[in-house]
Amino acid sequence: MTTPKAKSRIMEAVHEGAHDLYRLGFIDKRKMQKYDVLCLKPVQDYDAAKVKALRERLRLSQAVLASVLNTSTSTVRKWEVGDKRPSGPSQKLLDIIERKGLEAVL
Repeated sequence: MTTPKAKSRIMEAVHEGAHDLYRLGFIDKRKMQKYDVLCLKPVQDYDAAKVKALRERLRLSQAVLASVLNTSTSTVRKWEVGDKRPSGPSQKLLDIIERKGLEAVL
């Protein structure tokens, strides 16, 4: 399993140490989530060009991408023309798809 990139090498070391403590049971899930937020880079912002480029690179229609993201085709269309922007959960899914591939969310 790959993890998102850390903000810096120091933060990567902090996160790795916290993950080891979590794995060994010394810190709980809630504390580990705080370390994730503190140490890892935030999800990138997807504008119209990025959404369209990702969809075209994956060779998906707007309808298929909408189905994968559990949204409507019109929403994907509005994202691609710039009338709307993906919300937090949609941005997270787009980021996962970009980093790990379509198979990660199927």
